[in-house]
Amino acid sequence: MGLLGSFSDQWLEYILINYRWIFVCLFLLPVSVVYDVLFYVRNWVVFKLNSAPKQHDKKVQKVQKQIREWIDDGCKTQMCTARPGWMTVSFRVPKYKSTLRQIEVNMIDIIDVDESAKIVRVEPLATMGQITATLNPLGWTLPVLPELDDLTVGGLIMGVGIETSSHKYGLFQHCCVAFELVMADGSVVKCSKDENSELFYSVPWSYGTLGFLVSADLKIVPAKKYVKVEYMPVYSFDDIQKKFSEEVMKKENNDFVEGLMYSENTAVIMTANMTDEAEPEKINAIGDFWKPWFFKHAESFLTNGEGVEYIPLRHYYHRHTRSIFWELQDIIPFGNHPLFRYLCGWMVPPKISLLKLTQGETIKRMYEQHQMIQDMLVPMAALGDALKCFHHEVNLYPLWLCPFTLPSNPGMVHPRGDKQEMYVDIGAYGSPSVKNFEPIATTRKVEEFVRKVNGFQMLYADSYMTKEEFRQMFDHSLYDKMRNKLNCKTAFPDVYDKVNRSARS
Repeated sequence: MGLLGSFSDQWLEYILINYRWIFVCLFLLPVSVVYDVLFYVRNWVVFKLNSAPKQHDKKVQKVQKQIREWIDDGCKTQMCTARPGWMTVSFRVPKYKSTLRQIEVNMIDIIDVDESAKIVRVEPLATMGQITATLNPLGWTLPVLPELDDLTVGGLIMGVGIETSSHKYGLFQHCCVAFELVMADGSVVKCSKDENSELFYSVPWSYGTLGFLVSADLKIVPAKKYVKVEYMPVYSFDDIQKKFSEEVMKKENNDFVEGLMYSENTAVIMTANMTDEAEPEKINAIGDFWKPWFFKHAESFLTNGEGVEYIPLRHYYHRHTRSIFWELQDIIPFGNHPLFRYLCGWMVPPKISLLKLTQGETIKRMYEQHQMIQDMLVPMAALGDALKCFHHEVNLYPLWLCPFTLPSNPGMVHPRGDKQEMYVDIGAYGSPSVKNFEPIATTRKVEEFVRKVNGFQMLYADSYMTKEEFRQMFDHSLYDKMRNKLNCKTAFPDVYDKVNRSARS
């Protein structure tokens, strides 16, 4: 019976791994298209009618009302947002939402674009796709615009956001000018570098444990029509580090820098700059649904040699969206085939939230056993050792390399010294190739390495650190001070209690 059960489990796992594409293609892709159409039509109407600014204050008052009701009920349980866990981009669904007091923060609008002040004011659930669709036609963009369409402003502030312009501008949080929050006592507080500055620097990475974010002011910069991308193939481990570091340090010469490692000794380093002029024969609208997935397109330069092309700005920003970097190939193995792209590519990608909502326990368990989805942020000086660590412990390619400047601002994440430092995000997404991959043991080894080099783990990913190890990685001094000052301990869980692996299903 035991052998029969084991055999059945293996067959079920085989079917789910190899044939999940049937459900995804026949159901999730069409549903995702309908969802997107309805969502963007709604936002276009709201923006054209200019109703968002008028409604914002009412929505803030609704949040305040819910908190006052919580206080009147005796503050019996801690609070969190009522947004369903399956709607987040994180692979996991938070378990704590079922036990905490849920507060509706249904705030999804772009409130205002102030072109004279070069500021866009947005609500926390406004998405990157929504923002680019609004700003780009006006001739503006965000200094740092993280990749996937469905990433929200609130998630990128309370967690972390990064893009290939981060070597110039820092993380997403470093492009924020001000925050507006509803606090545990129901009051509304605005903070910036000059007003309530300690709170301002405490909000990023706090994961909603200091108050409810209800708006953010973000810097905007002039946008141009195209991005001129230069592809540089590299064929040795040492040359990958050398070439990547050289291009990162040319801050003024490169608007964007990115690396894709396809093996321990092969990579394509890409530098890019915005421009309004383009050679017509070299324009590549890579975001068109019939085009090859970007990471596959970039890989072709390993064979073809160096190259230059011009990608429309929005296409560049969302170049990895259609293939969800390279994770979609594990769900739809033939997704990059020309026939599929021409027939069904217009429906890709499926909504990550719907993928989470429709996966059962068997699929969750399967992904945990066979997949790694991690972003580790390490100092540029430790890049070589970090890549060796990932190769030895995980052996997963492609790896995403994204550099960023980390200022010495106070808060949970900053360099150990008093000067800004260049860091690199190493993104590992997919199925490790090491024999006998053990998700817990392997992740803990990588986490240990990252702590030793004064690096950081993105909070969306599975974390197996103990609370002591977590506090060793992240500076809690200002965070703890603000938690005490604002009486947050009764109102909100500690950040560790929301992000560690045991808090997520």
